Amino acid sequence: MRFYESNGGSIKIDGVDIKDLKRSYLRSLFGIVLQDSWLFDGTVADNIGYSRETVAKSEVVQAARMARADYFISTLPNGYDSVLNEENASISQGQKQLLCIARAILANPQILLLDEATSSVDTRTELEIQKAMDNLMKGRTSFVIAHR
Repeated sequence: MRFYESNGGSIKIDGVDIKDLKRSYLRSLFGIVLQDSWLFDGTVADNIGYSRETVAKSEVVQAARMARADYFISTLPNGYDSVLNEENASISQGQKQLLCIARAILANPQILLLDEATSSVDTRTELEIQKAMDNLMKGRTSFVIAHR
């Protein structure tokens, strides 16, 4: 993603050296789901839709369904309009991961980085996340980093 420039050799995407690409364009090609989930103060829908400038609610819901997050979202007091913030720690780490996976699904990136995306969740939640990641990885280049 060119956070650091290489000292030698080259990295190419579809035959084009990444040094010849604008950083903003290069980074738009990537979707990332990290070990530590990143959510911001806002609604569930806003957190899922963050990857796109404009997005229809139906697209947010579809991404959540693909990520296997729709059920737990429907159990929240205001569903997709429920506000998430640091004071409202009512969702689990696994649920946060599912929201981040839904965000990545909605972004529809060409390249996907999954960095320890299931390291801090229970076995049952991990199975759900793995099913969601199977949907996410279809048709794209994926890098999966996992220790277990």
